[in-house]
Formats: sequence, structure tokens, C-alpha cells
Amino acid sequence: MTAPAARDRGGQDAQTRRTVWVALAANLVICVAKAVGGVVTGSPALLSEAAHSIADSLNEVFLLASLKRSRRPADARHPFGYGMERFFWSLLAAVGIFVTGGCFSVFQGVEAFRSGGSAPREGYVIGLAVLALALAAEGASLGRALFQVRRAARAGGRGMVAEIRAGHDPALRTVLAEDGTACAGVLLAIAGISLHMVTGEIAYEATASVLIGVLLGYVAYVLGRAARVQLIGEAATPEVQREVRAFLDRQPEIDTVPALLTMRLAPGSVMVAARVDLTPGYDSETVENAMVRIRREVSGRWPELDQVFLDVTDAAATRRDTASRPSRPS
Repeated sequence: MTAPAARDRGGQDAQTRRTVWVALAANLVICVAKAVGGVVTGSPALLSEAAHSIADSLNEVFLLASLKRSRRPADARHPFGYGMERFFWSLLAAVGIFVTGGCFSVFQGVEAFRSGGSAPREGYVIGLAVLALALAAEGASLGRALFQVRRAARAGGRGMVAEIRAGHDPALRTVLAEDGTACAGVLLAIAGISLHMVTGEIAYEATASVLIGVLLGYVAYVLGRAARVQLIGEAATPEVQREVRAFLDRQPEIDTVPALLTMRLAPGSVMVAARVDLTPGYDSETVENAMVRIRREVSGRWPELDQVFLDVTDAAATRRDTASRPSRPS
């Protein structure tokens, strides 16, 4: 990785680390409040939200581990570094959201449907107060994550929606999804408890618990699918690929670009491997200097393309070889 790119990546990692720490602190506080409130009131929606916060807290520990482990330098066994650790731990976080949060929430809702029950008015007040505190804490954490997304969007010259969809940093993407889902889950729990308090029907609160579980399951699926795509080798965006190919085609030393492959190695790190046919007439020293210049310019124009490999062939020799091959009988 080039020095400017490494410094930029390090700065983004520091921002992400702070965002994860803010999310972890918020979740630990509201996890205790939800758990105590859920046990005191017997509220299934509140217990579901406590399970949600436990899942989020564990996942943030995973994300902090991924941020530390992915920064290890490349070695003989891992020549491209450990950047893909981010994607692996993001996948574990998705599994944690589904198992710890989603399944427990659905279970709590089903149990509430089966057992029925109610709580004294004081219990409802406690539950709503705890959820109000949780909404404030989750909202603050979500605001921090959105602030970082906005900064990244400005740096990349695109809108916030486009930045969120790009989602190259799995740790930030996971925190953003967790906090957004947490706010939605708290609102569902507030609605369920309020309707239970007004009507005396626990079905409303049980339904809210099940909906929280379904929401967590869907978010876990989306995060897991994104992590899977990155783990098995995600290419650079089609726009970047077109720009790089056009840049290579404009170079006077390059005749054609028969193949161009890219793969994301880590957030902010992409490998480019291109087979280029050279224009005839250049001596070996000129070609060597040209390849060094081209690699440097590619990394300079697109800082995330920090691993550039050019497989050089002679265009004239390639044409002669093709022409000398016997044609297949029709």
C-alpha cells in the first residue's frame, strides 16, 4: 500500500474504531437497563430488546477484534495482508445478530402468545422509561455512524445513499445496520407495550417481539450476504474497471488490454491484474520504465488500487502466433 493510501486507510480505521466504541458503550448501558426492566415487568418486548442489545454488544467486540487483526502487516503466508479478516468477523457478527437477537426475540413473542399475562401499570411505566433511554442512546450511536458515513461520502465525492450502498467498510456497515435496526426495534417495542397497556391484550406486545425478531433476521441475512460476497472475492466497481481499462488503452506503449481482473483485498485495498499487449518497436528498457510509470499512475489516480500487476506480452508476437495456428476444420 502506498504511503498516502496507508495514512488515509489508517485515518478511516481510527474513525471506525471510535464509532464502534461509541456503539458498544451505548449498547452496554441500555442492555443492562432493558434486562433489568424486562425481568421486573416480565415484558416480552423488553426482554427481546435486551437480547438484541446483547447481540449488538458481542458483535461490536467482534468488530473491534477485526479492526485490530486486519491491520497486521503482510508476511510470507499472507502476502496481501490480513484485510479480509474484516469480512470474516463481519460474517460472524451477522450470525450473532440472527442467533442471539432474532431467534430469542421470536421465541419470546411465541411464549407470550402461549402464556398470556399482564403487568401492573408501574411495570408499563418502567418499560417505557427504559425504552425511551434506549432510544436516546441508540439514536446518539446512529448519529455518530451517520456522521462518519457523511464524511466518507464527501471524501469520495458521492451522496450518503451511494456511500451506504457501496459499504466497503464492513465494520461501519454493521454498526450502521445495528443502530438503525435497534432504533426501529425500540419503536416497535414502545408501540407494543403502549397498546398492551391501553387494551390489556398481550398479543400486541408479543407481536412486537416477533416483528423485532423478524427484522433482526432480515438484517442478519443482508449483512451475511454482503460479507459472503466480499469473502469469496468481490471485484472493483464496474465504473472503476472501465476507467482503468480506458486509462491503459490510452498509453502509447500498450496496444490492447485483453484481460483486466480486480479483487477487493480489504477496505480501501484492491488488487488489479491486467494482461497487456505492447505496441511493437519499444526496447526493453523503455517498456520497463513505462510499466513502472503506469503502475504508479494507476495507484495515484485510484488510491485503493494499491496492488497492480501487469502481465506484458508483445502484440506483434501474439498476432504472429495466432496466425500460425492451424484453423479448425469446419
